Amino acid sequence: MIKVTVTRDQSGLIHSFEMKGHADFAEHGKDLVCAGATAVSFGAVNAIISLTKITPIIKQKGDGGYLYVEVPSIESSEKAASMQLILESMIVSLQTIEQDYAKYIKITFKK
Repeated sequence: MIKVTVTRDQSGLIHSFEMKGHADFAEHGKDLVCAGATAVSFGAVNAIISLTKITPIIKQKGDGGYLYVEVPSIESSEKAASMQLILESMIVSLQTIEQDYAKYIKITFKK
């Protein structure tokens, strides 16, 4: 199962997210849940970098079953708002996957 943990700060803004595990929906290379979650999360990170010119703190592990992304301190309120919108959009997309494949992906929120 893919476990996604989204951490919000006291004001409700996304501080970080962590994805770990494998969906095991299908064999490697044919796993639609894994492919969808990966595309959504990496797409969001790439959009943040491309659209805001800010690179978040990113940690990955070798087997592809781990991604941690942390929002850095940002001076520009416009760029911070853009980054939050991208991350909120990512969560909506992941929740859409979770609705149909709840046995394979679980999203939790913490403060």
